[in-house]
Amino acid sequence: MASISTAGEAVARIAYLSSDVVLSVQPALASDSEFSKHLHSHAAKRLPSLVAKDPPEVISVRYNVDPLLSAFQPLRSGKLVSVTTSSTTLLPSIPHLYKLAQYPIVLHVSLHTVNYPDYSEITAIRQCGFTFLQSETLQEAQDLALSAHALAVKSGKGVIHFFDPANSKDDVPIDIEDRELAAKILDVDSSRAMQGTQNEASFLYVDDGRRATIMTGGGPISHDGRSEIEAVKKTASTAANKSPNREASSVGSSVRESSADSRPTVSSATSMDSLTTRPVTSEDISEYLLAIWSQIEKLTGRRYQAFEYTGSEDAQSALFVFGSTGLFVDALGAANASEEFAKFGLVTARLYRPWIGPRLAEALPPSVKRIAVLEQIRRKTTKWGPVLLDILTSLRSGSPAIGAPQIVGHQLGYIEPVTARQALRGIFQNLNSPKPIQNLEVGSREEPRPSLDQYSLAQPKVESAYMKILDQVFGERLHVANRLDAANAGISAKIAASPEFGFGSLLARSDHRRRFIGEVKDAAATRNFTTDVAQSWLSKWAMNAEDPKHVNAIAPEIIARLSNDGSSLASTLLESKALFFKESQWLIGSDAWAYDLGNSGVHHVIASGANINMLILDTQPWSERAAADAVRRKKDIGLYAMNFGNAYVASVAVYSSYTQVLEAMIEADEFNGPSVVVAYLPYNKEDDSPLTVLQETKKAVDLGYWPLYRWNPNNEDGGEPNFSLDSERIKQELEEFLRRDNHLTQLMNRHPRFAANLSESYGTEVRALQKRKAKDAYNTLLESLYGAPMTILFASDNGNAESLARRLGNRGKARGLKTMVMAMDDYPLEDLQTEENVVLITSTAGQGEFPQNGRAFWDAVKDTTELDLSQIKYAVFALGDSHYWPRKEDKNYYNKPGKDLDARIAFLGGKKLADVGLGDDQDPDSYQTGYAEWEPKIWQALGVDNVEGLPEEPPPITNEDIKIQSNFLRGTIAEGLEDTSTGAISASDQQLTKFHGTYMQDDRDLRDERKAQGLEPAYAFMIRCRLNGGVATPSQWLQMDSVSSSYGNETMKLTTRQTFQFHGVVKSRLKSAMRGINKALMTTIAACGDVNRNVMLSPLPTRSAFHRDVHQVSAKISDHLLPSTSAYHEIWLKDNGSDEKQTKVAGDAVVDKEPLYGPTYLPRKFKITIAVPPHNDTDVYAHDIGLIAIKNDSNNRLEGFNVLLGGGMGVTHNNKKTYPRTGSMLGYFPASKIHLVCEKVMLVQRDHGDRSNRKHARLKYTIDDMGVDVFRGKVEELLEAKFEEPRPFEFKSNIDTFGWQKDEEGLNHFLMFIENGRVEDTAEFPMKTGLREIAKVHKGDFRLTPNQHLCLSGVRDEDLDTIKGMLKKYKLDNLHFSALRLSSSACVAFPTCGLAMAESERYLPELITKLETCLEENGLRQDSIVMRMTGCPNGCARPWLAEVAFVGKAYGAYNMYLGGGYHGQRLNKLYRSSIGEEEILGIMKGLLRRWAVEREVGERFGDFVIRIGIVKATTEGKTFHEDVAEEEGEE
Repeated sequence: MASISTAGEAVARIAYLSSDVVLSVQPALASDSEFSKHLHSHAAKRLPSLVAKDPPEVISVRYNVDPLLSAFQPLRSGKLVSVTTSSTTLLPSIPHLYKLAQYPIVLHVSLHTVNYPDYSEITAIRQCGFTFLQSETLQEAQDLALSAHALAVKSGKGVIHFFDPANSKDDVPIDIEDRELAAKILDVDSSRAMQGTQNEASFLYVDDGRRATIMTGGGPISHDGRSEIEAVKKTASTAANKSPNREASSVGSSVRESSADSRPTVSSATSMDSLTTRPVTSEDISEYLLAIWSQIEKLTGRRYQAFEYTGSEDAQSALFVFGSTGLFVDALGAANASEEFAKFGLVTARLYRPWIGPRLAEALPPSVKRIAVLEQIRRKTTKWGPVLLDILTSLRSGSPAIGAPQIVGHQLGYIEPVTARQALRGIFQNLNSPKPIQNLEVGSREEPRPSLDQYSLAQPKVESAYMKILDQVFGERLHVANRLDAANAGISAKIAASPEFGFGSLLARSDHRRRFIGEVKDAAATRNFTTDVAQSWLSKWAMNAEDPKHVNAIAPEIIARLSNDGSSLASTLLESKALFFKESQWLIGSDAWAYDLGNSGVHHVIASGANINMLILDTQPWSERAAADAVRRKKDIGLYAMNFGNAYVASVAVYSSYTQVLEAMIEADEFNGPSVVVAYLPYNKEDDSPLTVLQETKKAVDLGYWPLYRWNPNNEDGGEPNFSLDSERIKQELEEFLRRDNHLTQLMNRHPRFAANLSESYGTEVRALQKRKAKDAYNTLLESLYGAPMTILFASDNGNAESLARRLGNRGKARGLKTMVMAMDDYPLEDLQTEENVVLITSTAGQGEFPQNGRAFWDAVKDTTELDLSQIKYAVFALGDSHYWPRKEDKNYYNKPGKDLDARIAFLGGKKLADVGLGDDQDPDSYQTGYAEWEPKIWQALGVDNVEGLPEEPPPITNEDIKIQSNFLRGTIAEGLEDTSTGAISASDQQLTKFHGTYMQDDRDLRDERKAQGLEPAYAFMIRCRLNGGVATPSQWLQMDSVSSSYGNETMKLTTRQTFQFHGVVKSRLKSAMRGINKALMTTIAACGDVNRNVMLSPLPTRSAFHRDVHQVSAKISDHLLPSTSAYHEIWLKDNGSDEKQTKVAGDAVVDKEPLYGPTYLPRKFKITIAVPPHNDTDVYAHDIGLIAIKNDSNNRLEGFNVLLGGGMGVTHNNKKTYPRTGSMLGYFPASKIHLVCEKVMLVQRDHGDRSNRKHARLKYTIDDMGVDVFRGKVEELLEAKFEEPRPFEFKSNIDTFGWQKDEEGLNHFLMFIENGRVEDTAEFPMKTGLREIAKVHKGDFRLTPNQHLCLSGVRDEDLDTIKGMLKKYKLDNLHFSALRLSSSACVAFPTCGLAMAESERYLPELITKLETCLEENGLRQDSIVMRMTGCPNGCARPWLAEVAFVGKAYGAYNMYLGGGYHGQRLNKLYRSSIGEEEILGIMKGLLRRWAVEREVGERFGDFVIRIGIVKATTEGKTFHEDVAEEEGEE
């Protein structure tokens, strides 16, 4: 049987079993208390409790954030709440304790600090109304924790169970709790009855009149459990109807029962009118507790009393210890009979409050004549210890009693184990002396080896973002009054960091400056200066002393003038020269170290009217619980401050809008009065990654939990609105939210009992209503049909399961069935048991998980015990891939959702129409093979298998159909953009907009939460520019920066195809964004779609003339292959109502043409790149056409190109018919005709590419199907010319060369590192701002590199110092990164890419950080390894050519590939499938160590892993899946 070895674990287990909600108070969210580890382990396993219907909710709370505040909301909702905490939280929580004492809450308190706890934290709160229980041993901790919960329920009052964990650290482990015994002690029926009792309260810090009461019937107390509770509810209801106010009734009283069996129950004949209530008394508490302990003794044999006496029954002396008793127990037990203290008795209090004096007298043997009271109280505030006074009152009350024992108080300090006997000897001698010394100190007052204090204040690293922004914006002007690391003489760090101290210091600081301004004005009016210059400057300064811009500009000049003046008056003023500057003064409120500002300090600052800025951080992640807990919502601080009217208010989130944070801080500083900036920074633990904080921020902002806005009362003076809403992406939704929230906040304050319901209704009730309406609409539709009903529910991620479900529905209708098709999550689960025939179709996501639109359905079905499905008939079809998870231990993931669903419905009583069908992507026709066998069984079971005259099904619409019907890419795009009812466009238009350079996406970080709130996905569009060779002018860069800020998500992505990409553009702004791009003489046409896309070119910073030659050719190719349709101009650029006209014939058909592409364009996308040896930075082997520039040796100018054909990166996991491919050499062709070569290659692909299977439609498959020679022949036939033999060339690298370089024309070029191409501003790195400022002065151009970096090109020598200074100022010159990081690349993946299976751009930097320690240890920091990561196998970051690649397989799982060529010339090979971070790090660290030791001179990592046999070399694309180290699909 399992055992328990610590008191913290014993108590945590009991708290979990006995509660609905457990508040786990911790030193930090990332640091465990002695309870939290066990609590979170239970919660993670969703272990059941004894009293809760659902697994208890464990809520982590930091110790310094007023943790008991979080107890009120669940308590008032009728939940059983317990708290596990150290004693450090008790004194700051005193305002709450007096109120919580009237609720059945249990606080389990571990006394602090370890080894030498201070019991004064218990004695200081002894009068708060709680019952106090103390345990000393490991077994007592378990039993008294259980007693505490049972007592709280019976008495309706709070119980504090406290213990010293060090006291039992050496105890023998005990058995885990007996659940059956615990259930009896807790009296589960009574506990559950109390859970239904709702309580209302209106105030946090004011006594609301609630009292724990007990019901009497004019005589004995009633103890008939359930009937009594029902009676009280009835009585309370009657009283509420009669009473004009709450205070006049006992409606808020809690209800309980007793386990004492000696009292009679209320007769059923008793009149309810005779029942009365009275407060619970100390005697009631004592009686309840004795009954509980009596029950424990009966069941276990373990006996407990209010006061425990151990020792000789004829002892004359006794020790009463209120402190750590372990040492004394051991010493007394080991004492020899001859030792003078051998017959000491030992007394401890099990029940400390209420203090039942008579019980103490009963516990002592009559022989006891002397009692030594030892109190372990380190913070002594009175002469006599509180326990000493309690004992004196109990044993010597009234006039001195004859025979009353002599009582001598002692102060118990820290005692080393080896000195325990000596201490006992000293106590005995003092106690027995004729005149004993009162308050004698025993032991040291200080612990000689103080333990590390977990409960010290520290600012989490994640919170530094806002502090860094303050430093960036205000620089030397910034003064944070309560900065955590500030030095204040004679003031402790804890006090100095408190907002109260900071507020006071700022007031004093402001008074000092006001006096100084007066002194300056007086000085300016005198003639006591050596010259008149100082006087005139002081006059200027005094006139604008409160204007920071003015005074900070002239302050240095004034100080210089006064220094030169030399007069005594000037010297006096210079003693306070810092005051010539106008500071930006701030107070910081942080949950981690300065909580009170966000709690109650705001009022004091605003009410003062002082010109002080407050930055209040809210770190609470969004959840339904957080949204409902009104006392914790710091967003309401903003509403409160706005109502004051005299304050500037902003609600910001740095991970949502960096720009808005800057604007808010600047405006707050400029506002003359109090300013409140409420800043969101959600994290679950202090060591959460920035990615986690980003995801939580987006969720809260998107759902309206955290609106972004600014409120400036000064705006109305200028005729502008005070309120500015900054959550632009969903502006309309947030405006509605803000109106609602203003109303609801006031409504909740007036009627707190409605708060939870009002808050909850926004999400769950809306969602439930949507489900019901959808179901009812279907029912109405089906009423007119005949035949048996068939409900088809699907869960689908990529559309396959949904497509099957809808096709099955149509076929069912054709057979006369009444079919209804819905997503599982859209179906009201309570109706399932009323259905007749149900078919469920689900695909498989992630690691055997349900798709997103079926997860809630499955969670409900999985956990329900109330559904009776015995009346339904059902069938399940599952879609999966038997080879997707190749390892034997992962085989259970194959079609797991379908199998689990089939088993669960059968368990709930459902009868099968057919066995579960399994569709396998490995079958000849993929999942259709298994489906074709399964579907006829359904028709046969329903008796409709032999229906004649079934209509012929139309073929599915393909991309080719969409293109040919689009009228040259028009479709219904224009109409879709005008539709304001949705943020989306139609499915066919989504395919067509790709040709226009934009993809519709949705924010996958927000999918689940938006679905739960009944909202459509957060649709937005990605826009990709077409940028020849990746070259942009400074004016174009500025315009792209403006587009990203005005219409996108404030970031730009430099892509692996050398162009700009914008994300987060909502539909209403899409046309404006397109026009903004065209304003810069740039376009997006053909940046995506089945056409030739952006032509890539090496940045080539060292050879400007040659770069110009090649760039001209790239532009010529790009322009020559551009689509000719005028649809782009019509849809995006033409003004509505414009008189521009197109020639139309045959009605409304627009006359258009595509001389190169034709009406169906190409079978698939088409990519061209140009590489300039020795640099293969464009990955020339990876594209449909790869052009290798050949220069003329005589003049170093462009001569022609070697032509590669058939490269391509797209792959489908586990589909061996798909593979990456490197280009095949066709030969050499002169530069003057190379655009025609590209045209003819494209035409052959247009006419011969596979249009029936898009997975087989790229040029690489056409060439492999036809053969290189045949394909070359067709191209030469169209060209009417032959390819020459390829010219010699050599590649030496495919990574960028960072830093400054000078070309042959004397121009300078700086290639800067931009990790994964993301251009954005962060608190640590204002990259976007820096590049914008550089673009304003730069005279050359910007060259985007294929590796997602940026080259600042064409800097003249005379501008070099200016540019270098700006690069340094904005940290853009930093190249001190590991070579691995500099050689890395990642695609976007989550959250915007709809194809992503795993993280990429947001995760690769973290992975590299975790590898860099290993690189340093092995001396590899400067050794380049090409590492790439993609979120899916489509290969946007060209992972298949990397030396190390990670390709997303599922969230958190990647396929690992090794052995690519360092020069980009060789494909890599699969090494491990579906591995997570831990395995990745283990493999990489081992390989890196081997490479450092075993490599040959100059041997690259990719070559090394092949040479030592880790993987085999991939010689061509068709062998990519052969000889892999770990076969996908084989055990």
